[in-house]
Amino acid sequence: MTDHALQSNGEAVTWHLAEAEDHDHGGNGATILGFWIYLMSDALIFASLFAMFGVVSTSYAGGPVPREIFDLELVALNTALLLASSITFGEAMPHMEAGRVGPTRFWLAITGLLGAGFIAIELYEFAHLIAEGAGPQRSAFLSAFFTLVGTHGAHVTVGLIWIVVMLIQLGRHGLSLPMKRRLICLSMFWHFLDIIWIGVFTFVYLYGVLR
Repeated sequence: MTDHALQSNGEAVTWHLAEAEDHDHGGNGATILGFWIYLMSDALIFASLFAMFGVVSTSYAGGPVPREIFDLELVALNTALLLASSITFGEAMPHMEAGRVGPTRFWLAITGLLGAGFIAIELYEFAHLIAEGAGPQRSAFLSAFFTLVGTHGAHVTVGLIWIVVMLIQLGRHGLSLPMKRRLICLSMFWHFLDIIWIGVFTFVYLYGVLR
C-alpha cells in the first residue's frame, strides 16, 4: 500500500470517528434538552398542586389541624434521608465520568436504599394518619395534603424503579455513552425531587405547624 493510500485511509477513519463523536454529542444534547422540558412540565404539575394546597390549607371541616397530626421529628428524619440520597447520587457522578462501574453502582445502590427508607417512612405516616381518622376524605386540607405528598412519593417510587433498572443495566453493559446519558437524566430527576420535597417540608409541614 502506498503512502498516499495510507494517508487517505487515515483521513477517512479520522473523519468517520469525528462524525460518530459529533453524532453522540448531538444525541446527548437532544436527550438532555428533552428531559429538561419534561422536568419543566412536571414542575408545572407540582406548582398546581402547591397552589391547590395553598387555597384549601385552612379548610379543616372541623377535622384535625396540622399541629395535631404532623410529627415534625419524623418528617425531619425523612427529609434528611432524601437529602442524603442526593449527596450519595452526587458521589456516583464523578465515578461515572471516570468510567468506574463498581463505585458508580455502589453509590447508586446507597441512593436507592436511602430513597426506599424515605418511602417506607412516608407510607408509615400515611397509614398512621388514616388509622387516626385523618384520611384524605376527612377534609379538603387532608385531601390536598395526601394528593401533593402522595404525588411526590409516587415520583420517588418511579425514581427507585429507575435506579434498580440502571443497576442491572450497568452490570450488563457498563458505562457506555447511552448509559451515561441515562444516568445524567436520572440524576436530574432525583435532584428535582429533592427540590420539590424542600418545598413540601417548608410549605406543608413546617408552615402548617407554626401557623
